[in-house]
Order: sequence, then structure tokens, then C-alpha cells
Amino acid sequence: MRLIPHLVLVLSALLGGLSLIGFGLFLAVGPLQFVSLQLRPGSALAWDAGLCLVFFVQHSSMIRRPFRERLGRVMPAHYHPAAYSIASGIALVLLLGLWQHSSIVLLSVQGPLRWVLRGLFLATGSVFLWAIRALGSFDTFGLEPIRAHLRATTPRSLPLAIRGPYRWVRHPLYSLFLVMMWASPDVTADRLLFAVLFTGWIVLGTVLEERDLVQDLGDPYREYQRQVPMLVPWRPPARTGNGGVA
Repeated sequence: MRLIPHLVLVLSALLGGLSLIGFGLFLAVGPLQFVSLQLRPGSALAWDAGLCLVFFVQHSSMIRRPFRERLGRVMPAHYHPAAYSIASGIALVLLLGLWQHSSIVLLSVQGPLRWVLRGLFLATGSVFLWAIRALGSFDTFGLEPIRAHLRATTPRSLPLAIRGPYRWVRHPLYSLFLVMMWASPDVTADRLLFAVLFTGWIVLGTVLEERDLVQDLGDPYREYQRQVPMLVPWRPPARTGNGGVA
């Protein structure tokens, strides 16, 4: 039976890593167009919207407390983060692999402004890495609980601390992702659809996630909400100290 946790570890890291690399390429250069279904423009956009919906439902439902409680009845808790990573990886691979590119070009920025947008994308990616580092520990693929179970130890929990970009916004990874998503010099119909749908999902999903964070962390997170904006850094940065991180 010890083979099962090791298989889960490999599958989570492999699917999670490949899907994130593919998503980064999707944001940087556009759809990779692995499969062409030869759909009409309107049908292609409807198909792409359906792929987004599948990803949104999977991603948002599995992270919520009610789903985790139901999952706990059939699966040990230390597998939950990896199961979420595997399911998210599958949903993202399907989205990337089956996405239909539109030939309808709505905007194509040329000249110096094009390089400004490219530079903004790269700079935002660097800040993204800084935001991950500011967490102190970021178990992207849900591996640590399984490793801790195999070692018969308790997984280390993330501290509540306001530092780095978390002094500016409570969810800097989401904020930076929004910038990277919109900092494209070439906007086709499917790219605009992707940006609009993902922006709406991120805002709604963040609001729902905050409810769980308040339930899990209590008054310290409520104080953090009062000090730091959710996604848009419209206030001066909060001072370093105890607070909350998303």
C-alpha cells in the first residue's frame, strides 16, 4: 500500500507541473492549438467558454469547505491537496489542449507599446515569484501532507504574516495573474473571452475563498481584511507584522 502515496506524489507533481508550464505559455504566446475542431467562430467561442466553465467548477468547488468535508468521508485528509492538484491539472490540460483559437483579431499593438506590454508581462512574472517566496512555503502540488504522513510527522502550516506583496493586497498571486492575462499585445476574440471569463471567476472565487479564510482564521484575518485591499493595491502598504495571507 505504500506504493499508492508515491504514485499520487508523482502524478500530482507531473500533472501540476506540466499544466502550469502550458498555462504560462498560453498566457505569453497564446493558444498552442493542439486540436483543431474546425468549428465556426461563434461555435468555437461557445466551446471555449464551456472549457472555462469546466475548469471553474472543478477549481472552485473542490477548494470549498463543504466539498472537503464530503471528500473526507472517502479519502484520508492528507491526500486532499494532491487530489485537488491532480484534478486541477487534468482540467487545465483539457482547457489548453482543446482550446480553439479564433482568427478574429480585435487588437494588435505594434511599436514601442508592444515591448512595454511584453516587459510588463515579464516583470509581473518576476513579482509572482516574489509573492510565492513571501509565503515562506508554498506547497503548489499538495505533496507535503503525504510526505509528512509517510514520515509520521505533522505538516508545517503556513504562518500568518504580512510581508512582501501581501502588504499591498491580500491575494497578490491572483492580482498578478490578472495583469499577466491582460498584458497581451495581441487580442483575438478567444483571448478576450478568456480574459473576461477568468477575470469574473477570479473576483467571484476570491470572495468565496475569503469566507472560508475567515472561518478558518477568525479575527486575525478580519483585521487583515481591514488593513489590506483584496486585489487592487489602492492603499499604502500595511506594516509588517501579524496578519493573514491568502
